[in-house]
Amino acid sequence: MKTASTTLPEKSYASNQASTLKLKLKSHYESIAGYLFISPWLLGLLLLTMWPMLQSAYYSFTKFTLLEAPQWIGVRNYERIFADDDMFRQSLKVTLLFVVLSVPIKLFSALMVAILLNKKMKGISFYRTFIYLPSLIGSSIAVAILWKNIFGIDGFINRFLSVFGIKGTSWVSDPSTALGTLILLVAWQFGSSMVIFLAGLKQISAELYEASSVDGASKLRQFFSITLPMLSPVLLFNLVLQVIGSFQMFTQAFIITKGGPVNSTYMYALYLYDRGFSRYEMGYASALAWILLVIIAIATALIFASSKYWVFYENEGGRKK
Repeated sequence: MKTASTTLPEKSYASNQASTLKLKLKSHYESIAGYLFISPWLLGLLLLTMWPMLQSAYYSFTKFTLLEAPQWIGVRNYERIFADDDMFRQSLKVTLLFVVLSVPIKLFSALMVAILLNKKMKGISFYRTFIYLPSLIGSSIAVAILWKNIFGIDGFINRFLSVFGIKGTSWVSDPSTALGTLILLVAWQFGSSMVIFLAGLKQISAELYEASSVDGASKLRQFFSITLPMLSPVLLFNLVLQVIGSFQMFTQAFIITKGGPVNSTYMYALYLYDRGFSRYEMGYASALAWILLVIIAIATALIFASSKYWVFYENEGGRKK
């Protein structure tokens, strides 16, 4: 009996050890399988994102022309940018102005159209698809060329104005209006923001509007007291995306105005491109790229820091603290 009593605990212990080992092996194999499944993404992240970023960071401290090996010069590129580069300041000023004007216009247009498309009406799916269409083709070169022709001296806009006896100008060649044409083009591509706003509107309970109607609230009061607070997290998301995208604006300015006239549409990304691929100053262009990254990071951080004052989270019962 003594031998049996000592043998049974030993068998139980061995069985538990075997079960634990099997669980560990299973967890190990599952981890390996998980890494194998995400390996394409990991390779893409490491080889196509992280490695180029590290190379760019290194090149920003070198003199690199693509034709010669990079030469380490320390922070000289950054000193030249901040101390001697007037075009850096001009392109940054134009880009900041573009962001400040285009983002509110685009988000306002997207929100207003989303509210209209949130109604129950016949053929609403067709209207949503038709309005979203410009966002699918808006960044293409063909649309940029078409926009340039529309706002040209003999374009559609001037022909339309001539019907009313108004003499138009070459909108894309006039320093006072060239940036405005680019802002209109970007604002016209509000489809993606509209879809996100529309999804947010679908999540707002109809009971809130019914209760406010019983209390005598007008449509305008409902908009500011219900719609905007409930949509504020979605607005924050759209705002961050649009600010980041606007700082990187390149294609439209490159195709339509080439940064002119008199540098009135000379975007930061366009200046970076000219330095890197027209003058072959890759080290200098890399420094410009990292400065842009820092500027975008600061702008994004400021937006998130301010969100505690205007973003409402329903599950927290109030604004985020």
